[in-house]
Amino acid sequence: MILRRSNERGHASHGWLETHHSFSFADYYDPKWMGFRSLRVINDDVVAPGGGFGTHPHRDMEIITYILSGALEHKDSMGNQRVVRAGEVQYMAAGTGVRHSEFNPSADEAVHLLQIWIQPDEIGVKPRYADKSFAQAPAGAWNLFTSKTGRDGSIAIHQDADLWLARLEPGQSVSRKLGQGRHGWLHVAEGEVKLNGQTLSGGDAAVIDPDTALEVAGVKPSQVLLFDLA
Repeated sequence: MILRRSNERGHASHGWLETHHSFSFADYYDPKWMGFRSLRVINDDVVAPGGGFGTHPHRDMEIITYILSGALEHKDSMGNQRVVRAGEVQYMAAGTGVRHSEFNPSADEAVHLLQIWIQPDEIGVKPRYADKSFAQAPAGAWNLFTSKTGRDGSIAIHQDADLWLARLEPGQSVSRKLGQGRHGWLHVAEGEVKLNGQTLSGGDAAVIDPDTALEVAGVKPSQVLLFDLA
């Protein structure tokens, strides 16, 4: 198990945005951390009140945003306009091309989010948008955000990438075993947990080998993402 500690990530401060990059992004470049399997970006962003990303284009990328606290106002060239709130997941297949903006609509509260990019298994697809609330998802259990097929009520994406969320209170634990040929990236979004006995805090991550059994135990109130990748 390879650990990627929070303080090893790239960091940028733009006044309105504090961001940490798990993988090479923008002005942060580390040839050892260009991505992991189909996972290309995990940006841990805090956007100040009234700040945001102006209208800009994307193509041929699966873009997933998870709101940890606060709210984010989304507008795109497909005609979608939505305020995404804490506990909600937003998905865009950029495909042949889409333009969008993301702003913090609050006058006094920052928004904390994870922006995730996954490389698609097919290029040139028709752009699409979806969102889903996990605000009431049970703690102490794995909850499926995305999958290739959209199984069990998850959001279907253009890649064999299962993205799981576990919310853990102190004393709660979840377990999972990666299948043969499956590769895992576990990211602690916030809090503190023990992963197979190793302590991980907010922003820490771990590379999980195929056919590995995981046990994640909450030390503090925590949110953990597990990417189960081909």
